Amino acid sequence: MWAMKTTDSDGRLVRIELAPATIAWILGAAAGVWLLYALWMVVLILILALIFVGMANPGVELLEARGFKRMHALLVLLGGFSVVSALVIFLTIPPLLEQLAAISHDLPAQRLRLIAFLSDHTLSAPFGQAIKDVSMNQTFARLQASAVGYSSDVLLAAGYAATIFVLAFYLLADGKRTQGALYAIVPRRYHMRLARIIHNLEAIVGGYMRGQIITSAGLAAFVFLLLTACRVQNALALALLAALMDVLPFVGGLLAAIPVVLTALGHGQTTGIVVMVCMFVYQEFENKVIVPKVYGDALRLSPAAVVLALLAGGILLGMTGALLALPIAAGLQMILEELGLELPGDDSDDPAARARDKKTEAAYEVMSAGATAPEAGRIANDLAHDIRAADAWVAASQTKDTPAPRRGSGKGADEGRPGR
Repeated sequence: MWAMKTTDSDGRLVRIELAPATIAWILGAAAGVWLLYALWMVVLILILALIFVGMANPGVELLEARGFKRMHALLVLLGGFSVVSALVIFLTIPPLLEQLAAISHDLPAQRLRLIAFLSDHTLSAPFGQAIKDVSMNQTFARLQASAVGYSSDVLLAAGYAATIFVLAFYLLADGKRTQGALYAIVPRRYHMRLARIIHNLEAIVGGYMRGQIITSAGLAAFVFLLLTACRVQNALALALLAALMDVLPFVGGLLAAIPVVLTALGHGQTTGIVVMVCMFVYQEFENKVIVPKVYGDALRLSPAAVVLALLAGGILLGMTGALLALPIAAGLQMILEELGLELPGDDSDDPAARARDKKTEAAYEVMSAGATAPEAGRIANDLAHDIRAADAWVAASQTKDTPAPRRGSGKGADEGRPGR
């Protein structure tokens, strides 16, 4: 027992006592924070690998359900991804390099046309003067110096990307053993919560990443077709640039529209206005129709939480932090809800869901009696899978007629365990 004596504001003697267990918890928390700070890159690599796992695991499980062994399913998925990536690179990189060279060659003429267009209008004349005051030679010199300075960072990032890919591959290939070890560490009474957290994290991460791919690909296709129809040069390079910028929430669409509209203005005022209007209409369509469809309820974040998460992620890790902020924030919110921690101002408690969770946990206690930790983990996983399938069916049945999911459709049913 550690004790310390001090006095309060009234001069009275106060004795402060700390039990050894409390001291151990404080030291352990401090050591954990220090390790998190010292190994933040390792933690980031693990988070990114888990994001890839959450994105690819549904495809692996779908192939497993069709009779593939897990390793064979993983190899098929990896082969398909490699073929698609090779086709995309082969079809885009050569014309992209040509168009980038053409942009560099035509940039002085494009700059003069843009300055002339902006100078013809009173409101935009200051912008034209600002562009005119920028020295192209100095700008290119700074860009070249920056490119040389960042070359080592690019190689380091490529190494990290390879590490993330390999780690994700091993986690997918040995996912059942990894989950078994996790369930062996966690006490049995928390297994159902852990299973729900794993399934919900997979839904959050997979939904977010698939949504990013769909929205970026859609914007790239739209920009390419729009600029091609308007006969604006270098449509492919601008479309790919817009797709890269679109991964940033909120500001991505605006940043993507700026180079597209400015390039179109170099081909005439009418072309620039048409492209600007079309980009605005598409952004509204994406925000109001595409985003709700592809993301659904995967994130369940309020607008204030989204803004705060983006600010925190951008300040801590820059572009990478901004990209990871939303799924991490949604995952943390979901974990806090599963652990039963009430957030300030949160009145979203669902008594029916709580009662169902308690019944499920009671059923799990009976079904997992006498099972080893990995076997008990599989039972908890199957129960969580069936609950999520039932919830998805209920959500779908509110909009259209959907066949009810079969009772005991999880893996546990195939292995002869009792029905749900």
